[in-house]
Amino acid sequence: MLLRETVIQAITSLTVNKLRSWLTIMGVAVGVFSIIAVMTALDAIDKSVESGLTSLGANTFQIQKDPAMVFGSGHSRNFYANRKEITYKQALLFRKYMEGRVRNIGFIIVRPANLAKYANRTTNPDVAMTGGDENFAASNGFAIAAGRNLSENDIRTARNSAVIGSELAETLFPSGENPLNKFIKVNGEVYTVAGVFVKKGAAFGQSQDNFVLIPITRFLQHINENSSLSITVEALSRKEYQQTIDRAIGAMRLARGLTIKDVNDFEIRTNESLIDSFRDIKIAISTGAFIISFMALLTAGVGIMNIMLVSVTERTREIGIRKSIGAPRTTILRQFLFEALFLSIAGGLIGVLVGVSAGNILALKFNLPPIFPILWITVSMVVCSAIGMAFGLFPAWKAANLNPVEALRPK
Repeated sequence: MLLRETVIQAITSLTVNKLRSWLTIMGVAVGVFSIIAVMTALDAIDKSVESGLTSLGANTFQIQKDPAMVFGSGHSRNFYANRKEITYKQALLFRKYMEGRVRNIGFIIVRPANLAKYANRTTNPDVAMTGGDENFAASNGFAIAAGRNLSENDIRTARNSAVIGSELAETLFPSGENPLNKFIKVNGEVYTVAGVFVKKGAAFGQSQDNFVLIPITRFLQHINENSSLSITVEALSRKEYQQTIDRAIGAMRLARGLTIKDVNDFEIRTNESLIDSFRDIKIAISTGAFIISFMALLTAGVGIMNIMLVSVTERTREIGIRKSIGAPRTTILRQFLFEALFLSIAGGLIGVLVGVSAGNILALKFNLPPIFPILWITVSMVVCSAIGMAFGLFPAWKAANLNPVEALRPK
């Protein structure tokens, strides 16, 4: 029998029991879907991670109370919650100790989820209220598009000046309306718009332009005096970057009043450490998804073998007739192998299609670029084919070795 006829015969046999075939296919599809959906979403995030996690400027690092990511740190969130806040007084001492050894030192406090209003326009409660000093823009890679940056006088007098992100400006002042010197209200507090930042775009699925920057002194006086600061430090050059980090650790220990016996009660956040943390999370999630998917595919493979064994039993007379008129064992073997292979490949294709769609829907929801994970799709289809062949081999061998006399004997 020609290969083409064998393939047609295999497909025809599968269509006889549609429900049984579909249940088997869906078992394979579920296993493939889980790994493809997870890896599509993770690969989409990975594509934006370089720009998303490199939110700090060049040669810049940050000192803060808590790590950016607790995963893999070896400590629980309660461990970090028990640390003392980094106060404004400590931050000023740190700046004094590091004076002349760095290019910039900026202070930041952020409170998310705020409402901003102007006239009859109100934003969603997702505006970040940021307290900062005059070095905030330089330390964090922001540029002024219109108006001015915060000044030393704004910080010293705790003035109600504000510099707003481009997204917030577009929301409150649409159609090119000039926002400068207008009064906006954020959580009941009134601020005068002194400037607007240049659009920076999304980072890690989150907008970097939907925020209000006010003097850090006003933030501490009017919003939360007990907030912990983050200190952004820009080294003089890349060559002095690591040396500057070492100096900053010593200066921060002095500012915090730590003795030689005390461990550091603050974290150093660099772009590299953030990327490494994300890689660790990705590896853990990928491993878990692969194990779950592999177990699901093994279960689906057992299902394929059971279905094929039932099929052999039901088609014993058909096999006996074909062998009695000269069909070789290889033809019978090949047909049943093709049937098992088609079931697993069909399930794999459905799993890939749905998994890629689901992963990209999740990516788009977080403003991440769509992705088509060729590597994982290839691996999934190869594994599906291998499972189909492996679990279909015994039923196919059993069918090919049926004695035609025994097969045709009336039951």
